[in-house]
Parts: sequence; C-alpha cells; structure tokens
Amino acid sequence: MTKKMLVGFSGLLLLMACGTGGDPSENLAEAKGNKLMDVTKDAFGVLPDGKGIDLYTLTNANGLKAGLITYGATLVFLEVPDKNGALSDIVLGHDNLEGYLSASPYFGSTVGRYGNRIAGGRFVLGGVTYQLATNDGANHLHGGIKGFDKVVWNAETVRESEAVGVRFTYLSPDGEEGYPGSLKCTVTYALTNSNELRINYEAETDRATPINLTHHSYFNLAGAGTRDILGHELGLEADAYLPVDAGLIPTGEIAPVQGTPMDFTSPATIGSRIAEVEGGYDHCYVLRSPGGELALAATVRDPDTGRVMEILTTEPGIQFYSGNFLDGSITGKNGRAYQKHFGFCLETQRFPDSPNKPQFPSTILEPGTIYRSLTVHRFLTR
Repeated sequence: MTKKMLVGFSGLLLLMACGTGGDPSENLAEAKGNKLMDVTKDAFGVLPDGKGIDLYTLTNANGLKAGLITYGATLVFLEVPDKNGALSDIVLGHDNLEGYLSASPYFGSTVGRYGNRIAGGRFVLGGVTYQLATNDGANHLHGGIKGFDKVVWNAETVRESEAVGVRFTYLSPDGEEGYPGSLKCTVTYALTNSNELRINYEAETDRATPINLTHHSYFNLAGAGTRDILGHELGLEADAYLPVDAGLIPTGEIAPVQGTPMDFTSPATIGSRIAEVEGGYDHCYVLRSPGGELALAATVRDPDTGRVMEILTTEPGIQFYSGNFLDGSITGKNGRAYQKHFGFCLETQRFPDSPNKPQFPSTILEPGTIYRSLTVHRFLTR
C-alpha cells in the first residue's frame, strides 16, 4: 500500500486545500469564513419496523447540494450547475422513502459486500465452499437479497475546512447473505469546495472474505428524468474490457476495445454504437491505472447543458451500464417515468466474479489488513 493510499479523510482534504495555489493558510481561512458551507439533518421517512431514516443535506461554498439517507447510505439527490450556472438534480431516484423500498434498482446506493456479480453465488476460500444468496437468476448480484443498499447505516456529520460530509458505518455480521466473517465498513461522502463528491471506503474483517464496495448512482447530466443519455459523450481511460456470457458473468478473457463498439478511448456518444452491443452496455472496463493510486477513469459530457463529470478512482475497473433495464415502469422524482437509457452508471470497482477467476486481481480481505478505496466525482462545465 502506498503512502498516498494511506492518507486519511482529513489528510485528503488538507492536500486538496494546499494544492489550490497560494498560501495554504489563506485558502483554509477563506473556507472557514464561508457561510454557505453547511450540513443539515432531517427526517426522510420511517421503515415498516418503525426505524426512522435520516436525510443529510450537504451544501458547498458554490451552492452545490448532495442529499444522502441512512437507508443504504444512498445518494438521493445531487444538484450541480450547467454552463449558465443553473442547478439541476442529476441522479435518478425518488422523492420519498417508499420509492426506495418498493422500486429502486440500486438508485444512488452504496453496494456491498460485493458489487457486481458472482457466478452461481458460489466461491471457494481456504478450501471451504461458500454459497451466497442468489438474486439475479442463478447468480449473486450487489451483495444479495439484502445487501448494503437495504440496511440502515449509522451516520455522523463531517465538517472540514474545505468540505462537508457524512460518515456512514455498518457492521455486517458473520454469515450475512452467506459471506464469512464480521465486516466493519465505513463510507464517507464529502462535498468539497472544488465541486467534487468524494467517496472514501474503509473496511476490516475478522475472517477472510471477498469485498468489492461501489457506488450505484444513475446519472443524467441533462437532469434526472428529462430525456435519455444516448447523446452524452463518454471517454474511458481503458484499452480493454471483460467480455461476458449470457448471464453477464465475465468469461475470464481480457479483450482489447480497439476496433469494437466498446471503444471509448476517444470520446463518443453513448448512443453512437449501442445498437451493436447486444442488450446495451453492461461491462466492466479494465482501467489503464492498475489501482492503488488515484487516477482519471472516465469523463462524461452533456453537450446541451455543458455539464461535465470526471471520475477518478483508486480502483482497477469501472462498470459502465447504460440503463438497459429501465422500461418506464418506475416513476421517480417529480412524477417522471424513467424510460430505457434515462440514466447511466459508472461503478468504480474490482472485477466481477473475481473470487472464481484466479487470473483477476484478488478481492479477498484478510484479518489485520484494511480495505481502502477512494472515488472522486468532479463536476465542471465545458
């Protein structure tokens, strides 16, 4: 593990402040004096068992806002400006808790223990075969029937000189959804004055266990529910991807994107070649950066609004999903139906089915070690 990876949440924000140029103390003083930065807590609803769900609203010095709830450590809204400075919510979701309980294909959720798929919901570790919950046909998807997206996380506010945030914690007990070991997880979401949403993950276990945490927002830079995302321009820092079988399980091959409709090494609209991809995009890309260091992974731009989102990550892969299973049956915010391709996902992660693919980088967390991952969503206009 490099020194850069070991920098804590506060240290990361200090590095950001010191890297903006000029006297770092002046940058910090300016941020401390800004009255716009804020984090508030409100009620968002009540679960059937009577447990209350809280909403934390983060506001940065530029007026950007992010809303996160304790159910699933879920991002429920994210308001960012267009080229004219007008703010719009760019993530799909619901106006109330009931929507997330009844009709949410992981909208904005924190996904675990294992994001993406594990074939047959089965893997062997230390000579023992573990059977996980199967919730995607015969396969295990995004942590199972009741993954991290459907549990209530503990939460506390975080206030730094250059950011406000919320720190979520959850203890996943031994055997939950079939996984071995008790897993203690911490996920910190922070909205910075550099217009970044930073997601910092940490986890520890008392027994060896697979782990692959990720964030599952459906983005639409034109505004949630306004239109499809096929005209968005996408660039990926990836020369290869993982082909999949009919169940969307990687075959184990690492294939070059060059000369295929999977190639986004030069920016192209999402819709320009999607008809050539059976079922649409739902593939893990192998990033040029092998992981461990924060590096650019993806850039998305909506030409109409000028909104740009850059994604940086310490992970070796990113799953690109083009909203293929949205079909208009889900009514989201402001009563808008989410049609096919009305949102895209870019989930930074380790590779799908890695516990069954020894040729892929290991996703096994051992006792005495700490799982660390950082993903940054940076917003600008162009």
